[in-house]
Amino acid sequence: MNIESVREYCLSLPLVTEDFPFDETTLAFRIMGKIFACLDLERPEWVTMKCNADYALELREVHPEIEGAWHWNKKYWNQVNLYGTLEDDFILSLIRHSYSEVVKKLKKKERLEHSEITEVKE
Repeated sequence: MNIESVREYCLSLPLVTEDFPFDETTLAFRIMGKIFACLDLERPEWVTMKCNADYALELREVHPEIEGAWHWNKKYWNQVNLYGTLEDDFILSLIRHSYSEVVKKLKKKERLEHSEITEVKE
């Protein structure tokens, strides 16, 4: 998997936007204004994603390609090496998980107004 595929998949999810909130090389993907994934264009082998805290630890123990995200709260954020041995479908499932983790934290009113965001399954 490469960053172009990650970008295309993220943008295919309902109501996702992208921007460069930190600098000209850090591309963030948001749902309703909240970041769920990030790519550093200068480090194209890594994607940073939000994760359930317990699942984040489990993933790091099992997969050497997954580690606590640099410059992010490592309790909730992992960085995933796209150039490792992880299957593309697994990486896509991690993106959906990240998206879902952010959707869960949205206000109930926002979730109800945009039912398509809750239809994305991990």
